[in-house]
Amino acid sequence: MIKASVIGATGYAGQELVRILAGHPSVSLTGLGVQSYEGKRFSEVYPHFQGIVDLVCAHTRDPALVEDADVVFLGMPHGHSAPLAREALARRGKVVDLGADFRLRDGEAYTRWYQVPAPEPDLLARAVYGIPEIRRDAIAQATLLANPGCYPTSVILGLAPLLETGRVDPESIIADSKSGVSGAGRGASLSTHFSEVTGNFSVYGLPAHRHTPEMEQELSRIYGKDLTVSFIPHLVPMVRGMLSTIYVRLTGEWTQESLRALYAERYAGEPFVRVRPPGQYPKTKEVYGSNMCDLGVYYNDKKNMAVVVSVIDNLGKGAAGQAVQNMNLMFGLEETAGLTHIAIYP
Repeated sequence: MIKASVIGATGYAGQELVRILAGHPSVSLTGLGVQSYEGKRFSEVYPHFQGIVDLVCAHTRDPALVEDADVVFLGMPHGHSAPLAREALARRGKVVDLGADFRLRDGEAYTRWYQVPAPEPDLLARAVYGIPEIRRDAIAQATLLANPGCYPTSVILGLAPLLETGRVDPESIIADSKSGVSGAGRGASLSTHFSEVTGNFSVYGLPAHRHTPEMEQELSRIYGKDLTVSFIPHLVPMVRGMLSTIYVRLTGEWTQESLRALYAERYAGEPFVRVRPPGQYPKTKEVYGSNMCDLGVYYNDKKNMAVVVSVIDNLGKGAAGQAVQNMNLMFGLEETAGLTHIAIYP
């Protein structure tokens, strides 16, 4: 069995990770690190784990969390992952970081966007950005994995097939994205207070959301040249789920049939990406609680433009589910291990 620690276990993404790992056939949970609930059983913090995960939570700096684990999952705020990652790697463990610390390859860009010092260059150079459908071979060889952000996951999977053809206008990309409030984390905040969110629909993160450079970095890598994205995130009054509607002007000749065929062929055989039939577009409820990304595509022949609808669960494929998918690859396990649960509906 693979011994796993989760540091930052009581955040929303952390507890989702614990939920998935608790049912994983090849994983044994050995440690849960927290900042606010040290000494409490995990099932005291989240009672729905009673009798399933009753581990006593340790402080995030407890050395046993790293010493006793084959893989350490880090669900820490930005700026806190690098020291823990270095300790785990020094003990020949593997690290999956669900935070932002290793997502940007340029340390100066990281400092500029996150206003904290970047991890040391050797760690940044070692980190592999982990969208399995894009970088499966590199992930399989990784010891330090940068788990992508939720918004970038939805947008990158939505655009990759088109960018790989090169037949797009790289300055025309617009990503109009909506997320449930769990993406903001568990900490109390006026912006996610029930009275502020319910019955409301708001834009946030303008003019520049921190996920923008992450998107542009990885999309440029796929395209082979620098490109820019107009990214507009919104908060919707639901707990979890994410929908991105992506617009991109095309070059060359396209039809509705050729556009959908491109996506169907690109993602054929991918266990966690589904392309909807012509005229059908996915909804967030259809991936709720799962590790799926569902895509629908439309060709606007009047503007020679593709419209891609991409939906994920922001805590699933957008965070914990994808982290486990990456771990499976890193340890040579079946990629779908622990992740075959079907979406919860309605």
